Amino acid sequence: MQKYLSYTAVAAISLAFAGEAMATEWNVSLWGKRRAFTEHVEKLAELVSEKTNGDFTLNISYGGLSNNRENLDGISIGAFEMAQFCAGYHRDKNPSITVLELPFLGVETLEQERKLSMALYDHPAVEADLARWNATLLMPSPMPQYNLVGMGDAPRSLDDFEGLSVRATGGIGAAMEAVGAVPTSMTATEVRQAMDSGVVKAVAFAPHAHMAFGTIENGDWWTANLNPGTVNCPVVANTDALEGLSDAHREALLGSIEEALDHYVDNYTNNTMEAWGPALEERGIEVISFDDESLQKFEEAVAGPAAAAWIEDMGNRNLPAQELYDFATGKLAELKGDS
Repeated sequence: MQKYLSYTAVAAISLAFAGEAMATEWNVSLWGKRRAFTEHVEKLAELVSEKTNGDFTLNISYGGLSNNRENLDGISIGAFEMAQFCAGYHRDKNPSITVLELPFLGVETLEQERKLSMALYDHPAVEADLARWNATLLMPSPMPQYNLVGMGDAPRSLDDFEGLSVRATGGIGAAMEAVGAVPTSMTATEVRQAMDSGVVKAVAFAPHAHMAFGTIENGDWWTANLNPGTVNCPVVANTDALEGLSDAHREALLGSIEEALDHYVDNYTNNTMEAWGPALEERGIEVISFDDESLQKFEEAVAGPAAAAWIEDMGNRNLPAQELYDFATGKLAELKGDS
């Protein structure tokens, strides 16, 4: 006798298949290892999964999906749905946001960096710039001012940087060049080998990266207050993938960004920075501070010319460079006034 499934069984099977169809998995391309720099992505994955009862998951890969200089390329072709990158790794791919990497821009806190970045990411020229890569900017990875860990004789004055080979990207590289150093641009994952082989004698990083990528294992000295600038490293989504999400999943993702950034800033402030001083002390790394007069001369020699060169260069690329620069500096002044 032919057997038929009951209406209840059919309904149960249909719901099961519907549940499968609604489940969404995104691949996320990062690099290195889990560290302060990636905590907002980790938190975002946690929040999205919680809010969707596991129906939307972010599968985070540390280097298994792409080279860190090619994350934007992977996003553009949909090889993965989300990625982190640093503007200074490939300024030609994302020229608009390199305004935030200008030396001595004047950002003082992680919260200022966070709010300034989020404001710039909404600028029409920036959105159009990243749209060339089918990318939508989601959130920054706020970092404090970069400083140098180096090997050998410590610089006692700015003149001592003459001829020093330094890993420095973007505007920080321009700043180091202005004091006679020889900047080399390389990704974070290449730095330890470059130090071990003597290709560079010093590395410009934020504290978390000095710890995560082992520069302090080689270092003899640390510049506590050079503060030439920082690097802007956004997290982006493939625009088609973002638009293809259900309303509920899109809300779960976008509605979790601020909480993920809160977690990031809190972790960086209360964990990373608390660990930094003891990490230097344990390794006997000398802390170098420069006097105010030297730092003022450094800033005066670098900031204005770097900004003028950036505006001219980006204007030649048909970007509204002066507008972007004025927007960034004006917004930063506003943020400082509010704090």
